[in-house]
Amino acid sequence: MEDHILLTIAVLGGTGKEGKGLAYRWARAGYHVLIGSRSEEKAVAAAKEVTDLLGDGVSVVGMTNSKAAQDANIVVLTVPYAAHRDTLESVRNEVQGKILVDVTVPLVPPKVSTVQMPVAGSAAQEAREILGEGVEVCAAFQNISHEHLLGEAGVECDVLVTGTSKDARANVIILVEAAGLRGWDAGPLENSVVVEGLTSVLIGINKKYGSTHAGIKITGISK
Repeated sequence: MEDHILLTIAVLGGTGKEGKGLAYRWARAGYHVLIGSRSEEKAVAAAKEVTDLLGDGVSVVGMTNSKAAQDANIVVLTVPYAAHRDTLESVRNEVQGKILVDVTVPLVPPKVSTVQMPVAGSAAQEAREILGEGVEVCAAFQNISHEHLLGEAGVECDVLVTGTSKDARANVIILVEAAGLRGWDAGPLENSVVVEGLTSVLIGINKKYGSTHAGIKITGISK
């Protein structure tokens, strides 16, 4: 992966809480961050919000999803599942030859604490079908609450990274660690069905035990 000073990350759907949280973490780490949205106005407002939190010296710019995807080295998708297919189809050409990190979870209201996977197996596998073999697709960050991201505190939760190649997963783990989290290579993209499904399990645990930010942690391994 290129040096982080030179690397540009696009966060599509970056006006949402998860997207802004990741943009905040990566901008703080020194990356150039592009916040994408269907509405350029909303993207610009979100970029200003992140910049105001971090102060001068950070690089966060708001623009349309297609422009952000075109200008970035790595593209991160943080849209709700209802917008997943449409967003991917709108940037299919712009992401060819790049890594796409899919943060989407196929939650189907109102039963969001029940695992409900798409025909493709997972949202990330669906992304692979839509984008084709010219894009390396990884799944990551599904099990991290946005409440952990917008702030300076350390995060106890770990991040499982699945993807279409070992090199792609290694590059995404670098981004995980730059965001102040601990990442693990969780194997091929087919394993994303487990990672995405865990989100519904964690939502159920939050409801049952009165929390808002349950997460996962890998034990028994030194890293």
